[in-house]
Amino acid sequence: MGEPDWVRHAIWWHGYPLGMTGAYPADPAPGPHEHRLLRLLPWLDHAVRLGASGIALGPVFASTSHGYDTTDHFRVDPRLGDDQDFDTLVTEARQRGLRVLLDGVFNHVGPGFGHPGWLRPGHTFEGHEGLLTLDHANPEVRDHVTAVLAHWLDRGADAWRLDAAYATPPDFWADVLPRVRARHPGAWFVAEVIHGDYADFTTKSTVDSVTQYELWKAVWSSLNDGNPHELAWALTRHDGFLDTFVPATFVGNHDVTRIAAKLTDPHHLPHALVVLFTTAGTPAVYAGDELGLHAVKEDRHGGDDAIRPEFPATPEDPFPGSDPAVLRLHQDLIGLRRRHPWLHTARTRITETTHEHLTYESTSGDNALVVTLNYGPGTVRAAGTEAVAGEPADHLGPFGWRIARR
Repeated sequence: MGEPDWVRHAIWWHGYPLGMTGAYPADPAPGPHEHRLLRLLPWLDHAVRLGASGIALGPVFASTSHGYDTTDHFRVDPRLGDDQDFDTLVTEARQRGLRVLLDGVFNHVGPGFGHPGWLRPGHTFEGHEGLLTLDHANPEVRDHVTAVLAHWLDRGADAWRLDAAYATPPDFWADVLPRVRARHPGAWFVAEVIHGDYADFTTKSTVDSVTQYELWKAVWSSLNDGNPHELAWALTRHDGFLDTFVPATFVGNHDVTRIAAKLTDPHHLPHALVVLFTTAGTPAVYAGDELGLHAVKEDRHGGDDAIRPEFPATPEDPFPGSDPAVLRLHQDLIGLRRRHPWLHTARTRITETTHEHLTYESTSGDNALVVTLNYGPGTVRAAGTEAVAGEPADHLGPFGWRIARR
């Protein structure tokens, strides 16, 4: 676990700029003179009030449509603005103590990419005609990606999400990332990996972290099915990953149905958030989830638009569907997380699992928190001593939860 020291305090507020600023989908598309990227500036204070320590941005580079079909990695998407707008955003984030993570698409590019000789002939990404696969064995491609990563780190970024890294040969990253780290030893790299052997990929690729989709799935699935045993199994798996790396954790992102809509019973939303903020990992909150927004991802053209909406001009403006109680819950749990930074690498031990509830301990040295989640409409006895969040009583009411000292 050789990640930079600052990451143990990192809590990301993850946004999709093209959608948040109304730049995509839009007809006609906005031009650089509209400086749409600057529309994120009023939301930086919201990220601070939430308790985040950084902003994780979806694609901001020149592309054809949704941002994941890049045409120029060295150019800000003209629908968002220009280099000066990027610099302004980074400067304003820095002034608020927020780090910046960028989303890099280096497995594939869009049809307008300027180096057709760098592509694998006849290869597209997962059958999408508009996503053309790069030839990762080509030394020029490796040099290009190395230069892109370093360029934006030079301009003030702190970290990178490597999109579709699971589809890219691990040896590609093992060549590129050490070269970038030689210039930026404090940079953090998280790979999008949906399934497979997370630890093996991390070791072979040299990335710092991967997206913990196993835990994401187990959280909502176990709650919807009323099956604490599924979450217990996933948390045990999660604990094992810490022998190799610290996972990037989440209960929502730009590619999945929002957690408030994914859960069939709204009583379970606090449970999902408690797991996110009391177990090891580098957590991220998908912008809008903290407001309680509901949206469903659909498997069709434009099926991502609902989960990537345009945001109001300021956080004070009305946002249809927002719920202040959900925001307060996020703030409370993020505050707890920040008061206990040891949770970043805490080991999780399941202490009791029944058909009605789950109890686990998160520990690091002498530090410990005991979490009890009541899945059902009955009452259960909570473990631990003094409650630090949730219901204060030893017996939890229907769908109750408690975080306590051991």
